[in-house]
Amino acid sequence: MAFSELLDQVGSLGRFQVLQMVALVVPIVWLTTQNMLENFSAAVPNHRCWVPLLDNSTAQANVPGALGPKDLLTISIPPGPNREPHQCRRFRQPQWQLLDPNATATNWSEAAMEPCADGWVYDQSTFTSTIVAKWDLVCDSHALKPMAQSIYLSGVLVGAAMCGHTSDRFGRRLVLTWNYLQMAVSVMEWTSARARALMMTLNALGFSFGHLLMGAVAYGVRDWALLQLVVSAPFFLCFLYSWRLAESARWLLITGRLERGLRELRRAAAINGKREVEDALTTEVLLSAMQEELSAGQAPPSLGALFCTPGLRLRTCASTLCWFAFGFTFFGLALDLQALGSNIFLLQVLIGVVDIPAKIVTLLLLNRLGRRPTQAGSLVLSGLCILANTLVPLKIGALRSALAVLGLGSVGAAFTCISIYTGELFPTVLRMTAVGLGQMAARGGAILGPLVRLLAIHGRSLPLLVYGGVPVLSGLAALLLPETQSLPLPDTIQDVQNQAVKKATHSAPEHTVLKSTHF
Repeated sequence: MAFSELLDQVGSLGRFQVLQMVALVVPIVWLTTQNMLENFSAAVPNHRCWVPLLDNSTAQANVPGALGPKDLLTISIPPGPNREPHQCRRFRQPQWQLLDPNATATNWSEAAMEPCADGWVYDQSTFTSTIVAKWDLVCDSHALKPMAQSIYLSGVLVGAAMCGHTSDRFGRRLVLTWNYLQMAVSVMEWTSARARALMMTLNALGFSFGHLLMGAVAYGVRDWALLQLVVSAPFFLCFLYSWRLAESARWLLITGRLERGLRELRRAAAINGKREVEDALTTEVLLSAMQEELSAGQAPPSLGALFCTPGLRLRTCASTLCWFAFGFTFFGLALDLQALGSNIFLLQVLIGVVDIPAKIVTLLLLNRLGRRPTQAGSLVLSGLCILANTLVPLKIGALRSALAVLGLGSVGAAFTCISIYTGELFPTVLRMTAVGLGQMAARGGAILGPLVRLLAIHGRSLPLLVYGGVPVLSGLAALLLPETQSLPLPDTIQDVQNQAVKKATHSAPEHTVLKSTHF
């Protein structure tokens, strides 16, 4: 009897697992608002140069009374590329001749213009305050915005690098208390093979509801500092109740912490109403049931085992590439909603609306088609939607927004797949290390994603070509991974190697039959 059989006895999908899942989904929802926050706190409002005739009361007193704000804007700010007032240039001196109805652009020269030496005036009709307006991250400093996004995601990368391996050494709950990046996978170790996809999909839906929440909260709170406070405060509550979360019994037993593992299993049995099982569970029962796993799991393997073990090397490389594609594509596009449409509140909500059915369909496909084709298909579809946008003219904004939202929905489906797939590909002793490595790759991709937008100076479609090409290639690489549908979670490296041997054994007779039929 292995851990999966113990889990069936205490209940693999009961009240205990539901409570665990709900406790983990709540911070996932708020975590999403943190990730999407810069769409609103760092939104770029309409802006123009500060000019005395419009913005200085002393200079305005000397202006003829017949001139209104529109006329003063005409003589102070040159027209930009879209014939609207230029956002980064102003006239050195008022160009009074432009008030002549017959005046043209030839009435002034480049020499008559200068940069916004006295700062900018920002439109506050949508946002009362953003970090872009506070620190003037526009014009020559516009590249600092994607750099700021990349710096934020670099901090998340450090967390992913540290916490995956740490949680394999010191436990899921302890690390989870301080960092919620690991939450989506920890619940997996309390469920059976048939329930894993359902539980992980329900957790992933927390991100979908987080998108909806972000759009609603940002619509009601238009000041960046107050918005930051509103989406951050709930984590204090999550911190307080995180101490009541159950540690992974599977991890406790595999790493030799039998007494604690026994307590957690008894706790799960009690909450699930399995009183007779709770009374029957003893240390002797655990030792007898998990003798093989315990003997193989006493010495936790290192990170190098993911790359040095033949059965794990390909899994590590291919799954890490899928994680990278998700982070690179999603954060590259989703953190620049202003480029996708004028109403960023509606777009933020639409991402969540599309994400919900996408993940439900993903759950069905995972159980019908399997992990590998669903993972590959979701990545390829997202890439094709993004690449299709390079062919759509800018004036057809609705179609461009629809393709972008569909592409982001497919990326969200790919995230659901890889979250489930990674947990099933790797043994318990290395599972969170593998997840941490995958999250490092995702955050590395997320760091690069916003910076790719700077390629637009060389060609408008170039960023979209990159954003679309990466998931297509990663989806093809996912086809190299083994199928894990309905298989029990491996606890040790030996379990992974045994699965590979069984697969080869089952494949051999099929090849023999084919050869016999052929000849």
